[in-house]
Amino acid sequence: MAGVSPSTLRLWESQGLIEPVRTGSGQRLYEAAHVERLKKISWLRTGKGLNPAAIRESLQQEAPEAEEQPRTPFGAGADIDAPIGQKIRQLRREAGKTLENVAAATGVSVSLLSTFERTSQGLSFKALHEVVNHFGTTLAILSGQEERNSGESLIRSGAWSNWPTTTSGVTVQILSEGKNQMECHRFVLAPGASSEGAYQHEGEEFMHVLAGSIEIVLDGDQFFELGVGDSFYFESRRPHSWRNSFAGETVLIWINTPPTF
Repeated sequence: MAGVSPSTLRLWESQGLIEPVRTGSGQRLYEAAHVERLKKISWLRTGKGLNPAAIRESLQQEAPEAEEQPRTPFGAGADIDAPIGQKIRQLRREAGKTLENVAAATGVSVSLLSTFERTSQGLSFKALHEVVNHFGTTLAILSGQEERNSGESLIRSGAWSNWPTTTSGVTVQILSEGKNQMECHRFVLAPGASSEGAYQHEGEEFMHVLAGSIEIVLDGDQFFELGVGDSFYFESRRPHSWRNSFAGETVLIWINTPPTF
């Protein structure tokens, strides 16, 4: 339909010129708007001799809406169990923004954003926070946590559901479901796992170490080493980063209030 080979489609996708819809199994789906975009790319490439960077710029200037086809608004009939990368892509399209727009606003590279939207992997904890915050939402909302029970919430030992796993070595288990005033989580950190940078948001935080040890850095120059049995409270608006400083696994209870992460 577009007059190009499958290998060319894959090449243009890797160059960030076309972004097909992905199913949960990774299959590419091309809509009518994608086919028209492919025809435009082909003409710019062969007819005008533009390189990929020039083609991207031309497409953004002439018809940025072609890439940003609106989808069903998130939370209004959308699949709450869809991969988080797919949800971020949906939010981006609804906002009428390109990958370049989001990259400029968050400091996360276009290649990382593109990979994350396709695979839900590859963003550090800090980068994920910046992206989610950019769209005015929270990970609790994107994980479907707030769509479940409200009021009382009983979760038996070991029956925790998890936040989407996006960062290697970081597992976040939900201890209290529903749209509540507190986000209660159990963090399990592999050796060396970290936030990979400082982030900040509104609210207050409390943590209690169950196993291992963790290093917390506030404001870039205040270091706190927490071991088993230690607790720590701080205001979330202060830039904070963290790292598992234990040779093994570190486990801690982590509470945010209000739910701004």
